[in-house]
Amino acid sequence: MPHLTIDYSPNLEAAVDMPALCDHIRRAAIGTGVFPMAGIRVRAFAATHVSIADGDAKHGYIDISVRLRKGRTTAAKQAATRAVFRAASDFLAPVMAQRSIALSMEMRDIDPELSPKSGTIRDHL
Repeated sequence: MPHLTIDYSPNLEAAVDMPALCDHIRRAAIGTGVFPMAGIRVRAFAATHVSIADGDAKHGYIDISVRLRKGRTTAAKQAATRAVFRAASDFLAPVMAQRSIALSMEMRDIDPELSPKSGTIRDHL
């Protein structure tokens, strides 16, 4: 698994193809070789309420959070972080050239002893 969650300001709905961004990030995560394909989940949620910078409604944000099980080296996580962030940056570059958007990302480990898992996706791939 990693779970990749995109939290974004709702004023970006018309400017960013969020389903395409999710798919682009999914493909980038697979391409890192750090994450097992069957475990990757990418989802995006618009925040209901936001207030950004000076309060001007023109500002937007996209924050990518990656949660994954422990066990990868710091170097592998750094490389994966760079690859996913670069993919998001490249995808969003045309929109970011036209409007005010803050893009951020964080990767963090999940304690496997506190995060039970069960699923059948691998059985169906």
